[in-house]
Amino acid sequence: MKIIGKILVAVIIVSSLYSCGGKAKTGEDSTAEAKKVEEGEEGHGEEESTTIASLSQEQIKAVGITLGNIENKNLTASIKANGALRVPNNKKANATSLYGGVVKSLRVQLGDFVHKGQVIATIENPQFVQLQEEYITIDSKITLAQQELNRQKELNQGNAGALKNLQSATADINALLARKASLQKQIQLMGINPTSINRDNLRAALVVTSPVSGTISNEFAKIGSYVDVSSPVVEIVDNSLLHLDLQVFEKDLPYMKVGQTVNFTITNNPQVTYNAKVFNIGSSFENESKTVAVHCTVVGNKTGLIDGMNITGMVSVENVMAPTVPNEAIVEAEGKFYIFVHTDKEPEAGHEEGGDEHKEGEKHDHVAENQQSEPKMNFEKIEVAKGVSELGYTVITPVTNIPKDAKIVTKGAFFINAKLSNAGGHDDH
Repeated sequence: MKIIGKILVAVIIVSSLYSCGGKAKTGEDSTAEAKKVEEGEEGHGEEESTTIASLSQEQIKAVGITLGNIENKNLTASIKANGALRVPNNKKANATSLYGGVVKSLRVQLGDFVHKGQVIATIENPQFVQLQEEYITIDSKITLAQQELNRQKELNQGNAGALKNLQSATADINALLARKASLQKQIQLMGINPTSINRDNLRAALVVTSPVSGTISNEFAKIGSYVDVSSPVVEIVDNSLLHLDLQVFEKDLPYMKVGQTVNFTITNNPQVTYNAKVFNIGSSFENESKTVAVHCTVVGNKTGLIDGMNITGMVSVENVMAPTVPNEAIVEAEGKFYIFVHTDKEPEAGHEEGGDEHKEGEKHDHVAENQQSEPKMNFEKIEVAKGVSELGYTVITPVTNIPKDAKIVTKGAFFINAKLSNAGGHDDH
């Protein structure tokens, strides 16, 4: 019995030890699982805070992403004013005919560029033929009048002729010579070389030429219509010397000076900024607007600028430059503002292609596939503080240092930000 009691005691002790060991092991497993969950949560947090997006060339082209630089502009110490583009009157001209006639042909259209002396239209009139005919026949009349003058001189020297007849012959030839000179000048104004006129090449049509080089801005005549010296055929404008007339209020006049730089945009294309310089400040108010005209010369790029366009301008009062980017380059997320900078940094593991987890076999296949795909471009999301916004640009202050020659996304930043946000999410399956 003593032996049986000892065996029972031993069994109870072993069972107790086994039970304690199981509980201890279970506690260790629970701690390990908790640690894994914590690490997993930390991993998710890192994915949500990823700042680098990777895009293929095909994606960049499809979305229309463009790159540019951070530009220094004066948007803080400047005056805003409205105005319009103007071409000086000495750079505008009407192509007219010096003689009335019917338009036979028009050789230009609205928007065409013409050179000085280029043929604009042809005009017909029977009077043109009559002038040439008279010019041809006047030489024979002058010859006859010269002969009569010579005869009267001989008669007068022999006291056989009357002085009155000599005087009349002299007056006749002088009148004919004057008429010839007049006809010669008129024919030259018609664009015809008088020395080339003969009975076989009389012209019934005249050409109207352009007095200046420029663009056809208006057409006043059509084929078959009658025009004269008071009826222009077309209007020609030379946009090479565009002026910008700003309407500046009286309170801002003390800050205006000749030589100041003006940045301006046009109404139909506010994304493009043009430049001008002040060359004259008006001395009288314009109508009832209580503004004074400030005249500026457009410099640099003039593509798309036309006489009469309305503009919005910013006049630099002080030389205070600040880093700016186009408004489209800035995205907002959770109350903060960001821009995207082209970088050589690579996205963190697990963030590419939407942050999906891969099995080991799938990972190798994915790497092999990437090696054969086209190269990608990486963009880093950098926080900035926004400043003044004018003319499609915004002053920024980066939270972290950005290299001076860094390329930033000027168009398509919204798409990159959306892709980056999707990459920070997770698939529950």
